[in-house]
Amino acid sequence: MNHLQKHFSASLIALAALLTAPLQGAWAATAPSLGTAASFGALGGTGVTCTSPIPALPAITVAGNVGSLLTAPSSVTGFPPDSPPLCSLSGTVQLGATAAYADFMTAYTAIDTNNPCPVDAAHNLSGDLGGMTLSPGLYCISGVGLLSSQLTLDGGGNANAVWIFKAASSITAIGGSVVMTNGGNACNVYWRTGTAVSLDATQFIGNILAGSAITFTGVGSSLTGSALAQTDVTMTGASITACSAPAGGGGNGGDNGNGGDNGNGHDGGKNHHSKDHEGSSNNPFESGDNHNGNKDHNGNKDHSSDS
Repeated sequence: MNHLQKHFSASLIALAALLTAPLQGAWAATAPSLGTAASFGALGGTGVTCTSPIPALPAITVAGNVGSLLTAPSSVTGFPPDSPPLCSLSGTVQLGATAAYADFMTAYTAIDTNNPCPVDAAHNLSGDLGGMTLSPGLYCISGVGLLSSQLTLDGGGNANAVWIFKAASSITAIGGSVVMTNGGNACNVYWRTGTAVSLDATQFIGNILAGSAITFTGVGSSLTGSALAQTDVTMTGASITACSAPAGGGGNGGDNGNGGDNGNGHDGGKNHHSKDHEGSSNNPFESGDNHNGNKDHNGNKDHSSDS
C-alpha cells in the first residue's frame, strides 16, 4: 500500500504541474528582437512627418534615427535639411530603410506568434487602462484601448522584466501617462496594435509596433522607445528617445550609410541602454517623468537611401 500511495501522490503532483504550466506560460511575455529598427525613434512605411503646432511649442526632439520605407525625400519632412527644421535630431534621416522596416515587421509578427492571449481575466484588458498597476507579463486588449490617467508598470525589482500589450484594434491616450516603478525598464515594454496609436498630451514608454499610423499631438507628449508604424508617424509637439539611439549624428543615412554609433547607419540590432541607464536617479527608463531626451542635438543634414 505504501508503494501505491507514493506512486499515486507522485502522479497527482505531476498532473498538477501539467495543468498549471500552460496557464503560467500564458502569463509570460516573450520579447521580440527589434534588430536594426531599435535605433529608430520613428520609422514609418510611408514616412515620418514633424509638424509645428499652433501656437508653437518648444523644439521637438528625436534621440535616434528617423526613416521611411520609401525612398522619396518628401516621405520624411520637418527634419534637417528642411529649413527651418521643425524637429531636432540626434541620429540620421534614413530613406529606403528596408532592413529596419523588415526587422520591425518580423518583430510585429513574432509578438503575435509567440504570445497567444492568456485565458484569465487579469491579463485580458478593455477600456481605460488608467489607474491600473500591472506586473510583468502578457496582456491582451479588446476593443479600443484607452488611457486617460496614469498606468503604472511594477517591475518587482527585476530590470529584465518584460511587458507585452497586444491590442486587437487601436490605442488612444489623452492626457495619460505610463510610468515604471520598482526597477523595471521602459525598453522592455512592447505595444502591438492591429491598427492606429494616438497619443495626445501623453507621456508614454515602450516600443510601439502599430498596424497602421502613430500620431503624437498635444503639449508635452513624449515616448521612451521606438515609434514603428506600418503607415506613417506624425509628430506634433512630441519628443522621442529611442532605446538604442545612436551616440551622435553625422554622416549619411540609409541602411548601409554612415553616421550613428561607430560610423554605421544603425546599431545593427545591439541594445546599448542597459549599462548606461540602470540605477540612475535621473534615468528616463525608470520613470515616466523624463522622456524628452536630449534637446541639444541637431541631426544630419543629408537625406539618403539604401545603397
